[in-house]
Amino acid sequence: MQIIGLASDHAGFELKQHVKQWLEAKGWVYRDFGTYSPDSCDYADYAHPLAIAVEAGKCYPGIAICGSGEGISMTLNKHQNIRAALCWMPEIARLARQHNDANILVMPGRFVSNEEADKIMEEFFSTAFEGGRHSRRIQKIPVIQGE
Repeated sequence: MQIIGLASDHAGFELKQHVKQWLEAKGWVYRDFGTYSPDSCDYADYAHPLAIAVEAGKCYPGIAICGSGEGISMTLNKHQNIRAALCWMPEIARLARQHNDANILVMPGRFVSNEEADKIMEEFFSTAFEGGRHSRRIQKIPVIQGE
């Protein structure tokens, strides 16, 4: 497995610390793009570097967390080759990987417990992209200039 990229804002900091422990227990390597404290900050400052690293192949996949998961997800998905999926339950994580080939797992730090996050991550990391008809759909996601 490659280096897993991590990013959060202050509202996702606590859950991100738990995610690090979960990854370490599995022996997986990660790179933390910040934030590095629970002090108030802006999620975009950490989402963009994570997205750039995933697009460049320096990290794969990514995990991002903010309070609701919405803001950081919106920011990540501004990048052409990012498919950030906001997952609040294991089934959503499974489908995001299976059908959408999600390359960044987003969790809402204020709305999932550590135990639920563990289940979400297990599903995300253990599910492969199904391909087939889903490949055609994914190829249509990027915005093509001039159309």
